Amino acid sequence: MPWINEEDCTGCGVCVETCPVDAITMSGAVARIEMDECIRCGQCHEACPQGAVKHDSERIPREVETNLDRVRGYLEHYSSEEEKQACLKRSRNYFRFLKTVAEKTLDGLENYS
Repeated sequence: MPWINEEDCTGCGVCVETCPVDAITMSGAVARIEMDECIRCGQCHEACPQGAVKHDSERIPREVETNLDRVRGYLEHYSSEEEKQACLKRSRNYFRFLKTVAEKTLDGLENYS
């Protein structure tokens, strides 16, 4: 899925004009992609003269660090090592759940031609 690096976006609106499903709007001087509306056509990537529209793969390290920070924050609420380990186990289970959903979704997409 595309995303917009707000630091690179100059608010020119080219991506807004290019989007075939009107999933991109301007919020002040920055473009925003409405992910529920986006059809992943990639036209915004090609259209952006500033290269502000990025691919998901570029966001992986940031997403991983956000997840780890969130879990670190959870751990701060527990005083005993036993509680912390239980929290870590729940967190691992949650991310395994997300992985399973993603894998099964990918398997389901293999059936499309």
